[in-house]
Order: sequence, then structure tokens, then C-alpha cells
Amino acid sequence: MNEQMELISMALPEDVKKAKCCGDFERAERIINIRLNDKRTAACMKKRLKLELEVLKRLPAYYPYTEAEALLMVQKEIPDVTAEELRSWIDSDRADWIYIHGQIHLQDRFFDSMKKVYPEIAERANEPIGPRTLLDDNVKYMQEHGSSTWHVHMKASLQLKYSAFESGKKLLVHLPVPAECANMKNIHILSTSPECTHIAAEDSLCRTVSFEEETASVHPYTVEYEYDSCVSYVNPDPSQAEPLDQPFDTEEHAPAIVFTPFIKTLLKELQGSETNPLIIARRIYDYCTTQVTYAFMREYMTIEGIPDYCGTSLKGDCGVQALLFITLCRCAGIPAHWQSGLYVTPESAGCHDWAMFFVLPWGWMFADPSFGGSAYRMGSTERWNYYFGNLDPFRMAANNEVQLELDPPKKQYRNDPYDNQRGEAEYEDRALLTEDFETEQTVLEMKQIG
Repeated sequence: MNEQMELISMALPEDVKKAKCCGDFERAERIINIRLNDKRTAACMKKRLKLELEVLKRLPAYYPYTEAEALLMVQKEIPDVTAEELRSWIDSDRADWIYIHGQIHLQDRFFDSMKKVYPEIAERANEPIGPRTLLDDNVKYMQEHGSSTWHVHMKASLQLKYSAFESGKKLLVHLPVPAECANMKNIHILSTSPECTHIAAEDSLCRTVSFEEETASVHPYTVEYEYDSCVSYVNPDPSQAEPLDQPFDTEEHAPAIVFTPFIKTLLKELQGSETNPLIIARRIYDYCTTQVTYAFMREYMTIEGIPDYCGTSLKGDCGVQALLFITLCRCAGIPAHWQSGLYVTPESAGCHDWAMFFVLPWGWMFADPSFGGSAYRMGSTERWNYYFGNLDPFRMAANNEVQLELDPPKKQYRNDPYDNQRGEAEYEDRALLTEDFETEQTVLEMKQIG
């Protein structure tokens, strides 16, 4: 099912797009069904339209607030915010919105996103953005010692909500676990409950443990694992960079990585006459971290052309920024690929995405545009520079490529067809989405061992 995702890059018929853009999703669905029953509609377009039905089913849920409702919500924390100020946030694209039946609706997390990114908004809401002490201390440690290793013991779980439970149906559940890669070592799956039916290979590019059973009750599916997160410090000198003899990991991977006219033109602006791959990669990183602002995103499946979206709207979360960086690097002939999983600290764990790129003689190096962009906005030049080439050890990497099929493969559409950080679930006859289940990641132990 996941291989069909490349069709989402295909243009929609104009009447479908017009209905979708003004938020008349019911009309869009009616038009799609007419075209699906039209013998003249090409088979590839029918597949694209079926994908669009999935998008239309998911998109409105991410935009629950009218302007009036959004204003009341914000005023609970910032009483002096006016309708005019909210409108200015919308017009400047600080607050994400779409039309639903011709009326502006704002994204469910637009205000949380603004408090995370804009210090003046955070201050007014009495949630000031604090220092990144753990990350700054790590930069100093890495520069002094050259490497760092942390041992991590975690538990992850997925449980259906009662509203989604159907007794006696065959259920497939996937939970992400660490994959053997540059920064993940000594991985052990300690236990699963109930007993899992399959564990993907340790070097899988999208590694999970999976459970298959006929449902009899609502209960959690859990996995407990441990691993060592190992990173080494690099400070690459552009004068030592070498050209590649044979290119690899530089191809397109639609729809996540596509060399559109915008991407090609933007790369020309950034690259100019420069040929040094390290300098080009740094110019791409600088663009992603200084020109793009972090923002919480709706579901990736509902975004057409993620790198273009990021580069044209100049906003995006960690994965959106990483895909822009990867796409520009690959377009420039610089090998690059995706890595994702969790950002893990002794106190908590949360989903995160970042990138890797390859330049000789150093080989594979890391780039984290969202952490780098945060450092840049906070005036931490040293931390900003660090995340070009380096990564902190506070990670759990389960995915080493984007938009891959799970093992065993799913039959229904994925909740997230690009990535897997929390888990996936499906019945044999229908997909299960974010609103159908709950996930949890718990840090049981975390300690530095090197």
C-alpha cells in the first residue's frame, strides 16, 4: 500500500482542487467519486483520487478552531490579544489555517507552536522559553572529549481506544525499536507483551516489533528495550573536502524527495559557482536554519510536496525541515538520507526527525536543522554550528530512510506513510488513525557510560 504514496505528487483535476482549496470537502468527495466511476479516468488517476479521499478524511480534523474560537482560546492565556492581532498572525503565516466551507479554521496546535518559537508570545503567555542547558553542556563535552555514549532503557506501548475496539477482528500492531546504525549499538529487545509475532532485522531501515492477534479485549501492546547511543565529534574543514568518485543516495524518492523546478532553482541560488560539497551542504543548512521557522505540522500525508512546502512557506517541523535539507543535498549530488525516532532525555521522550549527509573524507555526518534553527533563534552560535556535522547522544533511531514499508507490510493506508515513531495499527479491513489509539514512550533508565 505504501508504494502508492508516490502518486500523491500527481496533480489533481482542477474541479477537485477548487473544492478542496475553499474547504468544500463534501463536494470534493462527490466529484472524486464521479471521476472514479468514469471509464475515461486513467487508472493512475483513479489511484491518485483514492489517495485524495484519504487526505480529505484526515485534513479537516487538524483545523478545529474558527477565528472566534481561536481568539477565545488565546485570550485565556493572553487576555489583551485582539482579533486584529490574531488576524495579523494568520496573514503573516505564524498561525496555520485552511478554509472549511469558505471560513478560516486554525490548526489545533497553532498557539502551542507560536509559544514554542516566538519568545515574545511565550513571555506574554507566562511560558518563557528556557535555556537549553542539556544541549549546551553536551556541545562542550563533545568538544572536550570527542565522543559520548549513553545507555538507555525504554518501554513503549500502543493501546486501542475503546471507541476503535472491535472484538474478534484480526489486528496488526507495529511498535518502533532501535535499529543498528552509526549511532545505535548494543541493542537488546528485552521483553514484549503480549509475545510479539515478529521482530524486524536489526539492520532494518524501518525497524519494528509487531503483534498479530484476534482482538478479545482492550489491552496495551508493549516492548521494552535497551541500547547504547554513541556519537563522535567532527569539525570538518572545507579545505579537506574531496569529490565523490561514484554517487549514491542522491536519487529522488517521490513524493518525499523530488527535484522540482523550485528545488532546482533554489539550489542554484544557494550554490552559485561553488563546487566544494561541504560548503554547499553548509549553505543548505544555513538556509534551512536561518530562513525556515519551526512550526507544528498537520499530518504529512495531507501536505503536497513537503520540501517545496517548507521552502516556499518558510516553516516546518523537524521532519519537514530535514526533508528540505535532504532534497537540496541530493539535488546537489551530495548523498543524504533520513533518520528518525525519538529525542530521549532522562526526564522524557518525544518524536524527532533529522538528517545525515556524506562528504569525503569524513563519511556520513549528521545535520539537525530544527535543533540548529532553535539554537540560531536563541543566539547560540556554537550550538547552531554544532548541529551541522554532529548530533547529540539523546536519540533513539528506529528509521534510517523515509517512506519505507514496514515488516511485515501493512494492508491498509498507514497512519503516517513517511515515518514511524510512535507505532501503527490496523484491522484487516480498515486503517486505524491517530484518533483510534494511544501511544506512550517511557524512559526507565538513562546514564552516560562514556
